[in-house]
Amino acid sequence: MSDAHLTARSLETLLGQWRGPGSQYLQLADRIRLLVLDGRIPIGTRLPAERDLAGRLDLSRTTVTAAYRQLREAGFADSVRGSGSVVRLPGPALALATTGGEGLLDFTKAALPAASTLPAAARAAAEELPHFLPDSGYDPVGLPHLREAIAERYRQRGLPTDPDQVLVTVGAQQAIALIARTFLGRGDRALIEMPTYPHAMEALRLSGARLVPITVTPPAAGPHALDDDGDGWDVEAVEQSFRRANPALAYLIPDFHNPTGASMSPRTRERVIAAAAAHGTVVVADETTADLDIDRAGEHLPFPLYGERSAGDAPVILIGSASKVLWGGLRIGWIRADRPVVQRLIAAKPSTDLGTPMLEQLVVARMLPQVPQIVEERREQLRQGRETVRRLVGETFPEWKVPAVRGGLAAWVGIGAPVSSALALAARNHGLLIAAGPRFGLDGAFERFLRIPITYTPEETARAVAALARAWAVTSAEPSPFLDAGALPSVV
Repeated sequence: MSDAHLTARSLETLLGQWRGPGSQYLQLADRIRLLVLDGRIPIGTRLPAERDLAGRLDLSRTTVTAAYRQLREAGFADSVRGSGSVVRLPGPALALATTGGEGLLDFTKAALPAASTLPAAARAAAEELPHFLPDSGYDPVGLPHLREAIAERYRQRGLPTDPDQVLVTVGAQQAIALIARTFLGRGDRALIEMPTYPHAMEALRLSGARLVPITVTPPAAGPHALDDDGDGWDVEAVEQSFRRANPALAYLIPDFHNPTGASMSPRTRERVIAAAAAHGTVVVADETTADLDIDRAGEHLPFPLYGERSAGDAPVILIGSASKVLWGGLRIGWIRADRPVVQRLIAAKPSTDLGTPMLEQLVVARMLPQVPQIVEERREQLRQGRETVRRLVGETFPEWKVPAVRGGLAAWVGIGAPVSSALALAARNHGLLIAAGPRFGLDGAFERFLRIPITYTPEETARAVAALARAWAVTSAEPSPFLDAGALPSVV
């Protein structure tokens, strides 16, 4: 069990705008439950004392007591002698289904099904595996021929890279966490976009960093070129954040940003790298979505090529992954950096894992040369998904704003009212799991947004939009219903 204690002030911030018509104790319980389901309140966390929370929220203690009782009865909290109310999940967790049947449709995952060439690659890799069986199987760095294949991909994009500049990881998430743990200390400042990928934000927080947010906005409708100035980043505000915060690290998603879909222009990249160099900031460019363009002419160069590769002790580190283009079940990611940085990361890696799965590395090594052809397959899938989301959301919710989606895996939809959390909660009663907008931000922000994936079939998307329509009617008319069971989804 966690020893974390949530203060009344912190919980008030997480709750955001939760009040509406109806019973306040039910609304409070519902919002706390959603925070647990979304992972914003970790399991094992001790909730604030009833008296403290009542004073902070300007409620009667009776209201808070009733809300906590509701959470306990539904299995979302336990009363622990001497510790008050501690968060937990009811068990067993719901079995999630993404297709058909009576299961829930899980739209917390913006991810594509496996590439069509994966089965053949997996069979060939299985036949290749016996050649590696005489070794121990513990591979902390990555198979040499896989690192060479990754290096070749960077060379094809114009960035000279040797295999010893590549470290293979268990997915991009491990890469983010490893970099954060290696380059951040408690109290260091880390620049991060808002909204952003939630699990990157969690990794930076776990390293003890203080997060410094910079705003990213969705791309506007209309034609788009690589040299657009209105790319979603206020570069002057970003430069000011570097000057004021002097961050130790900056985590960025420059291509088809998750969740907004925005892409940095070359000029923005140049100025960001220059600002980082001036302040000795390590730049981490997460390029896991870089290949997922739908209709953008050309592609951006790797991030380091827009400025000096490093400034003193401030390297530019790239993160890549097989999961977005090939398949989420292939938990293979990588880090590309200068040799001293890679050596430092290799030294830190054994504290959390002793090696990357061998068979999956063999599969990815076989598939990387096929990426250009696979990307064409993905482009058609994403184009169909984009048009389906745009059409169905436009027909069902004409007041919602669907941004231009030029690549990536989702649309960051403006829903017009600060009810994203309530909508996500109500949607569960109608068979849909979807991440509320605040899941992608700090302190309850982004209640006016909802991330809708463009990676599902037309039939699944139609089911999801229909569920959202039913949930929207509930959200607009009355408080969200309280459910008796739930599951804790990660967000991809």
